Amino acid sequence: MSGRLVPSPSSSSIGVVSPGNPAEIKRILEVALLTAQEPLPLSDLRKIFDEELSAEVLRRLLEELRRDWEGKGVELVNVASGWRFQAKPEMQKFLDRINPQRPPRYSRAVLETLAIIAYRQPVTRGDIEEIRGVSVSGTILKALESRGWIAAIGHRDVPGRPALYGTTANFLNDLNLRSLAELPPLDELGSVIEQKGTMGLLPIPDTPADDAPE
Repeated sequence: MSGRLVPSPSSSSIGVVSPGNPAEIKRILEVALLTAQEPLPLSDLRKIFDEELSAEVLRRLLEELRRDWEGKGVELVNVASGWRFQAKPEMQKFLDRINPQRPPRYSRAVLETLAIIAYRQPVTRGDIEEIRGVSVSGTILKALESRGWIAAIGHRDVPGRPALYGTTANFLNDLNLRSLAELPPLDELGSVIEQKGTMGLLPIPDTPADDAPE
């Protein structure tokens, strides 16, 4: 040994990933997305690389990563809140054997209320009742809010200032949609919700008051 000290890496060089190494970037993206609890938007993913990578480059690498996972039981998808890995729908029946859950069933009142909010938003409770022709149970609205599918996004400037309801990014995430423009035709919404919007979610209880005046 020469006895010469080897300089330690500077703090500025630690954790630096070269933009010219797409394989390493994809490996880091893969780890970040596989361990994330929620979808990650591009803004968060750029922070991993100290924003050295442009959003355009990240999108391209994410698309490559998505293709890398094609043919496997897990897929990379882009939803309203960002990118995430998830089990493919056809794998759910096998996962249910580990943690069996009875798929939630939704009453007509729940589906109609949610559909009106999704397709006509922003709407008040009075708007929903006018369209449906019956009173809307407060239980339904509270349950949809608790699930994170709808939220009060403002108030109508009329006497009483009733709350205006709209759907949330979480609603789109649960249906694997990126925007409201991707909503299915109205007559298909119920089946899509029951197919895609059930993983890890508790059923919204039906109540005798669903269509009854309060």
